[in-house]
Amino acid sequence: MSDKKVNKRKIFNDPVYGFITIPNELVFDVIEHPYFQRLRRIKQLGLTHLVYPGALHTRFHHSLGAMHLMGKALLELKSKGHRVSDEEMTAAQIAILLHDVGHGPYSHALEHAIVTSLHHEEISAVFIKKLNEHFNGKLDLALEIFENCYHRHFFHKLISSQFDMDRLDYLKRDSFFTGVSEGVINYERLLNMLEVANDEPVIEAKGIYSVEKFITARRLMYWQVYLHKTVLVAEYMITRALKRAKELSLQGEELFSTPALSFFLNHDVSKNDFENNPEVLAHFSNLDDYDIFSALKVWVNHKDMILSELSKALVNRRLFKIEMGNEKIDESWFAELQDRVQSQYQLKDDEVDYFCFADHTSNYTYQPGSDRINILFKDGAVKDIAEVSDQLNINVMGKPTTKYFVCYPKGVDF
Repeated sequence: MSDKKVNKRKIFNDPVYGFITIPNELVFDVIEHPYFQRLRRIKQLGLTHLVYPGALHTRFHHSLGAMHLMGKALLELKSKGHRVSDEEMTAAQIAILLHDVGHGPYSHALEHAIVTSLHHEEISAVFIKKLNEHFNGKLDLALEIFENCYHRHFFHKLISSQFDMDRLDYLKRDSFFTGVSEGVINYERLLNMLEVANDEPVIEAKGIYSVEKFITARRLMYWQVYLHKTVLVAEYMITRALKRAKELSLQGEELFSTPALSFFLNHDVSKNDFENNPEVLAHFSNLDDYDIFSALKVWVNHKDMILSELSKALVNRRLFKIEMGNEKIDESWFAELQDRVQSQYQLKDDEVDYFCFADHTSNYTYQPGSDRINILFKDGAVKDIAEVSDQLNINVMGKPTTKYFVCYPKGVDF
């Protein structure tokens, strides 16, 4: 069938927003590209489904939702007299559509275990550049907006800031699929209150309570979902499983893996490799959740005890015990715990960390500063939400909440 005969006026039925319309043929073609279709095979919340069984939605879902919200936001600004050209509208929608295209499977685990030299944002930029070549420069403006090089900076802020369409969608979507109602936000009210002042997105003063709810919802979602202690231990365990697999592969051990996963288990790659070696991007664009979990299922029976035990625990949801609190872990207690784990599992000194580890995690409720959520008053004054809110304690919001934790196998005699 010739391309001219393809119906590109498509509508997605989204469980969160209802019908989402593909705005034009270029956006349709970007969505159809294999780079973007890969996001169907990557869960938005990694291993969170081990705690919240409904959390099986994908980065494909999220990216479409963020694109939809970007369209609504820019139409709102146009209705208030701001100039937004058709080209800018399409470019901004494509930029946010592709903002997560560089995510790998179990993204944070991957970044700490086998693709450690760069973050997913940098890989996303590489993907967008390659797609721009494929579409003969039609994504030039989308790339400028994504990299914050466009002279109208508010477009980039709608993609990446403390109040952006990315956060607006993932809070709404993640609360929907996890069933955690504390994350529910009134996204329509927030979008209706959207304005631009001094080339920055702002919220009209009458929307201040919706902003407070947005900030509070994000804080609750972090501790109840994203940094839930069982989710944390699962992520740390899959990181260690991948790290062990890479260690064994680099030692010449034969491991079952797909070609895409095998490539990254056997090579250390840099940002330069991603940009200049087509083989690297080709393998990464084939890497998804299925590669990782297929390998884990087979590694369950691997002769290496560490890889086998970690894989079994993840496949069968027999996760390590995790103890979390507000105080730092007592070093002498932790040293004794490591000794017991080492003895029980007959581990070498450099292997103990695979089974017994301590760390901390932090999260800001809100960070006042250059990237802030601004409130626009009727007299034209623009103030940080932290200055004008009577509900949010800035002394608390502006400091990171840090929690300390220790993980070790259940059944350790202690």
